[in-house]
Amino acid sequence: MWIDTHCHLDAREFGAESLDVAGRAGAGGVGMIVIPAVERGNFDVVKQMAHGAPNASYALGIHPIFVPQASDDDLAALRQLVEASLGDPRFVAIGEIGLDFFIPMLCEPAMRDKQERFLREQLRIARDFGLPVLTHVRRSQDQVLKHLRQIRPPGGIAHAFNGSEQQARNFIDLGFHLGFGGAMTFTRALQIRRLAAGLPLDAIVLETDAPDIAPAWVHPGRNSPEELPAIGRVLGELRGIGIDEVEAATQRSALAAIPRLAACM
Repeated sequence: MWIDTHCHLDAREFGAESLDVAGRAGAGGVGMIVIPAVERGNFDVVKQMAHGAPNASYALGIHPIFVPQASDDDLAALRQLVEASLGDPRFVAIGEIGLDFFIPMLCEPAMRDKQERFLREQLRIARDFGLPVLTHVRRSQDQVLKHLRQIRPPGGIAHAFNGSEQQARNFIDLGFHLGFGGAMTFTRALQIRRLAAGLPLDAIVLETDAPDIAPAWVHPGRNSPEELPAIGRVLGELRGIGIDEVEAATQRSALAAIPRLAACM
């Protein structure tokens, strides 16, 4: 079974097609799709979508890009909803959360501070309820690692990993897995491809981040969880192993990273 550990199936780019896309992905072997929330306004949306597709689950969190307009009330609502959702087998993680130091507005001192405060509070929620985290680490790997070391949630995924080998090893040492997807399919993405080829296979999970980060054969079009098996084939080519081995290994890695997935498969 293929597992897409990060897919924004609720994004407007999918329009009314979201459940059809999930169905086609399922027919192609994608047995589970994790849909992370990005703000309080879509907490209910991702939950309903996950319950509308037999091969979907969801995570709850506030994405760093949505931190500027978020409030402390949103953090309180997240904590309350997480506690209320623990009995829902489709609820599997806290995410998408993290830091983004790529967008200039988010790099301003006051906004950096707010991002870090929101990240720390969401990591505490994950720690308090024993949930893994789906972390956004764009241009912020070392800063995210600092907060993970201090608060110690029970593992998770460094989504769309694009750091150094040392940073990758640091995440792995903290019990984290590394998310690889469409970026790995571009021959010019030398560092990502080196990491995908050389890091321990049991530390790697696959993701699409659809509708974003489309693989080379789709770019610049809309990405889809339907592309995951072909992305997995590229990982196999980079490592010199068969696609069946990639499928089995990344399924094990996904279940290790997000243990609650086992209950909804």
